[in-house]
Amino acid sequence: MATKDFTYEITEEIGVISTSGAWALELNKVSWNKKAPTFDLRKWTDDHEKMGKGVTMSETELRALRDLIDEYLSEGDEEDA
Repeated sequence: MATKDFTYEITEEIGVISTSGAWALELNKVSWNKKAPTFDLRKWTDDHEKMGKGVTMSETELRALRDLIDEYLSEGDEEDA
């Protein structure tokens, strides 16, 4: 299987979720192949030269994920009460 070349530009660094050695799980806005930036969740090295597999999302998908997480965590709060 041939490897396909691609370009990327991190247009906004939103935040680091966790770190493990030289890798950090980050939420960023990334432009892939000069297209409009999307939200991107993946592991990166400190210099952003190497990346792990990740997930890209539109703003609508990110909001839906937030709502699912909020709902899941609020259900856990009810169990703790």
